[in-house]
Amino acid sequence: MENWNVLWENLKNFFLNEIAANYIALILQFLLLAIVYFYIFKVLKGNKATKFIPVVVFFVIFCGITFAFTKFDTYLLLLIVIMIALLIFTMFHSEIKRQLLDSNSKHSKDGLTVSGVQLIIDETIRAVQNMSKKDIGALIVLSNENLPEGIIQSGTVVNASITSQMIEAVFFPKAPLHDGAMIIEGNKIYAAGCFLPVLQSENLPKDMGSRHRAALGITAVASVTAIVVSEETGIISIVKNGAIKKRYADASDLKNALSEYYWSDLTAEGKRI
Repeated sequence: MENWNVLWENLKNFFLNEIAANYIALILQFLLLAIVYFYIFKVLKGNKATKFIPVVVFFVIFCGITFAFTKFDTYLLLLIVIMIALLIFTMFHSEIKRQLLDSNSKHSKDGLTVSGVQLIIDETIRAVQNMSKKDIGALIVLSNENLPEGIIQSGTVVNASITSQMIEAVFFPKAPLHDGAMIIEGNKIYAAGCFLPVLQSENLPKDMGSRHRAALGITAVASVTAIVVSEETGIISIVKNGAIKKRYADASDLKNALSEYYWSDLTAEGKRI
C-alpha cells in the first residue's frame, strides 16, 4: 500500500509541478523518444527481427516504472534509452542504412504499362545473356532512386532508354564506362560507370571478382537488386540483401528478378503481369 501512495504522490508531483515547470523540455524529450522508437520498430519489423521488439518494450516499461516509483533523473532515463538505441544501431547498422535510403525513394516506375515493362524485361534479359555468351563483364543495379548521391556522381548520368543495344554498348570492353556499374531507374538507364562500395571478405570464391564484391556491398546498404555477369566465366549472378540469391541464373531467373523489381510497387488492378 505504501508503494501505491508513493506512486500517487510522484504522479501528482509530476503532473502538477514538473510538467508545468519543464513542459517544453518534456515535449522535446517525448518527440525525440517517439522518433527513435518509431525507426527502431520499423527497422526491426522490416528485417524480420520482431523478436527484439518485446525486449525494447520491456526496457521502456521498466524505465517508466522506475521513474514513477522513485525520483529518477529524466536525463538518466534519456541516457538509458539512447544506449538502447545505440545497441540496436550496432546490431543492425546495415539495415538502418537501408531503411534511411528507402525513405528517400521515389516511384520511378510510375506510368509504366504492362507492354512497356515486358519490353524492358525482354531487352535486359537479351543483353545480359548476350554478354554472358561473350564473357563480357557487367554489373547492373536496379534502383528505386534510393542510392546515395555520391554513387551517381561517381559515374556519368546517361538517362537513356533501356535497350539491349544500349546496355551492351555501355559494357563493351573498350567503352569508357564499362568498368563501373549501370544504374537502372524505372524505364531509364539513369547512370553508368558508377563506383560502388566493395564488400571486404575473404570467403568469396576465387572466380568472383570486383563486380561481385561491389554488388554485395551495395545490396547490403540499399534495397536494390544487382545483376552480375562474370568477365572470367560468363556466369550470371543475382544479388540482393548483401547475398548472392542465384548463381548460374538463366532467363527464367532474370525474368523473376526483373518482374519483382518492376511490379513490386504497382499494385493497382490491371497493372500486374
